[in-house]
Amino acid sequence: MTRYTGESRMLVAVDCIIFGFDGTDIKLLLIQRGLKPEKGKWSLMGGFLQENESLEQAANRVLKKLTGLEGVYMEQMKAYGEPLRDPVERVLSIAYFALIDIHQYEKQLSTEYHAEWVHIKKLPELIFDHKKMVENAKKQLRYKAALHPILFELLPAKFTIPQLQILYEGIYDTTFDNRNFSRKVLSTELLIKQKEKDKANSKKGAFYYKLDKRKYKANFQAFLNFIPNPDKLLL
Repeated sequence: MTRYTGESRMLVAVDCIIFGFDGTDIKLLLIQRGLKPEKGKWSLMGGFLQENESLEQAANRVLKKLTGLEGVYMEQMKAYGEPLRDPVERVLSIAYFALIDIHQYEKQLSTEYHAEWVHIKKLPELIFDHKKMVENAKKQLRYKAALHPILFELLPAKFTIPQLQILYEGIYDTTFDNRNFSRKVLSTELLIKQKEKDKANSKKGAFYYKLDKRKYKANFQAFLNFIPNPDKLLL
């Protein structure tokens, strides 16, 4: 077999960054690393690319092996190739990320590697450059959430304005004024008000809404009106 002579070899890995929403909080899925160095410390789900698989196949295999999760749609984010990012050997890592409904996958979650959902604001120290990966993934997630209805896919078919606000506050790491948020959301005219109310949290109750997907596709920019610093987000 022909080879490129005179070139150095290096390992290629994939790392999976899985954000989840449990109805109240945004969380990150972490495991305890099972090999040296940094064995037992908190880590993203990572593993090496095998000779006869694509990067996407590797990401799905690694995620299933370490957490039990499968059928998760992950998007490729970027490559990390600092020469000393791994203290053992030169390793180039390709990061993938996803945002999922935690409840939809909770029965699949394996405990073999102590996979655990951790609140996004209470993350422990992570190995290597995994903190940098997470920060980059959060930025990418905010960008994607501004342009696509992915956040609505995490909500029930019928949801309340407070539920939507909780989700947006978690993604954008901010706090909205309740009345202002409600006013801006409803001004988009992209939500369809339902007759029923959610009375679980108050006697007065909150009306349920549905996303008008047809209008959303034609006018998704309307939601940029209440996203913090949308100009910086979309640069």
